[in-house]
Amino acid sequence: MSDESRSSAASFEAPHPGSKHMPRWTTAELIEAPKFTRQSILAMIGPGLVMGASAIGGGEWLSGPAVTAKYGAALLWVATVSILVQVLYNIEISRYALYTGEPIFTGKFRIPPHPMFWLLFYVLLDWGAIFPYLVVNAAVVIEKMFIGAEFDANTTHWWLHKFVSTGIFFLCAFPLLIGGKVFNSLKVIMSAKLVIVIGFLLFVSAVYSRPSHWFEIASGLFKVGTVPISADEDRNGNGTLDPGEDFDGDGHLDVVEKKLPKTVDTDGDGKPDEWEKDSLGRPRKFVDEDGDGKADGPNIDNFVISLLTERRLPKVDWALIGFIAGLAAIAGNGGLTNTPISNFTRDQGWGMGHHVGAIPSIVGGHDIELSHVGCVFKVTEESLPRWKGWYRHVARDQVCVWMMACLIGVSLPSILSVGFLQRGMEVDGDLVAAMTSEGMAKTALNPNPGTLAALPSMSWLTGPSWSSGLRIATLFCGFLVLMTSMISTVDGFIRRWVDVCWTALPQLRTLDTKFIKYVYFGVLVAYSVACLSIIWFAGSGAAKVFQLATTGYNFAFAFSCWHTIAVNTVLLPRELRPSLLIRVLMAFGGVYFSFLGVMGVLKFAGVV
Repeated sequence: MSDESRSSAASFEAPHPGSKHMPRWTTAELIEAPKFTRQSILAMIGPGLVMGASAIGGGEWLSGPAVTAKYGAALLWVATVSILVQVLYNIEISRYALYTGEPIFTGKFRIPPHPMFWLLFYVLLDWGAIFPYLVVNAAVVIEKMFIGAEFDANTTHWWLHKFVSTGIFFLCAFPLLIGGKVFNSLKVIMSAKLVIVIGFLLFVSAVYSRPSHWFEIASGLFKVGTVPISADEDRNGNGTLDPGEDFDGDGHLDVVEKKLPKTVDTDGDGKPDEWEKDSLGRPRKFVDEDGDGKADGPNIDNFVISLLTERRLPKVDWALIGFIAGLAAIAGNGGLTNTPISNFTRDQGWGMGHHVGAIPSIVGGHDIELSHVGCVFKVTEESLPRWKGWYRHVARDQVCVWMMACLIGVSLPSILSVGFLQRGMEVDGDLVAAMTSEGMAKTALNPNPGTLAALPSMSWLTGPSWSSGLRIATLFCGFLVLMTSMISTVDGFIRRWVDVCWTALPQLRTLDTKFIKYVYFGVLVAYSVACLSIIWFAGSGAAKVFQLATTGYNFAFAFSCWHTIAVNTVLLPRELRPSLLIRVLMAFGGVYFSFLGVMGVLKFAGVV
């Protein structure tokens, strides 16, 4: 940099756009972005790895298999659209972090009218992150692993379920206390998770799944417009099971079986809230006309193809639109859980994060500090190319690492249900991992024709020992996925609120910059008390906790898209603002998630 440029940068006064209740930024020079080479690939991986690994979680391991077990892979396009919108969102929130060294949540509080307004507003949107549905589901997986089909979280094993859930929660909180930077601990954990989980799923998929299952999953990610419907399999009305009509693969021409209402009043309030049970203790939710034990009628259609070829719209099963909204809500990350990507961009030291610092762990983070205020640079002919280099760096991290991890994370767990569960099966939300593990065990005993395990030369990969081992391994992977995702959920919730309060609250701005770790630890304790209270007093149904937690996720992400447009348009210099196309796409993303949020609420309320 020339002497003239250095003098200009030194005399540059930081702008103070937005709310004057937030402090003015400081200033410094923007450092050079790292050069991308094959030798530096591992060193350049950052937030995309941590958040990509955490994205293989509830949506991918719970909602994904539940949807694909019932409808096949054709509805996975909903997750694809969700992930694509989130990729753009992640890059845009990192745009703000690169310029200011502040996370996007802090930027939102700089937008008028007042930081306290946004504090109250986002508390209402972020309530779902307090529900520890991942811990509750992880506990079910562990209990199924050791107790088996006899496990019952609601009656016999109620106390065991509560204690196991509590223990898992403490296990999730522990890594956030050590490692120097909290980000460093997360990076190690998520790297191990990716290697173990994806390695196992690739092995299972290659050996025990047909190539047609792989093709079905891959194509399903891009079948935009496919929607769930209820329809007879006899599409042409000729009374014969023609090729392509056997949707569930049972060899019968199924009809839509009538659903039965709830008839039993279990709580004495005069309103039925439970179904009658059959001789095996299963609820009678439908008229089982063919005696196959499952409700026939689920099917799919594509409204784009129907409009183009038949000039009609299919009769959509709106109740299932609400069901798959849960998958879209947390495919990728979802809700406000994406926002820590901008925090990690800062903690990684990218862009102006180089001058700001990071959140240290309570143990081992002695020399790490975090500035109360962000730091910006003067936009000049010399700094602008550096800025563009950093923006490309973030985009590469998100597209090549985060997005690919999310697409793989959606696809591989769904192969378990597509390959090992009967099509059309109604999978209980809190038993998804257990049911897929049982399907895996049965497949290891009797491999499907057309798989590697079915070859005579590969018979050593089958039998009782492999069946038992793969059942346990599948359950363990489910546990690992859910537990590590809970770790990132806990950190993400605490991080976004600690970071923004560290800057927005005058009382905290008076503290020494080294005290940030004590604030983080204090909020972690309070958050833990809230989660443990929910675990013990909110009931044992993991599926209900999951549904409660994800109901508001779509609304939170939708508004966050719109708010990010405002942040990057109002607070950033004109040269660094997003293009009109990016703003339009972000606005569309908000509309898409708002629609899914409405459907999720209607489903939860029983309207559809």
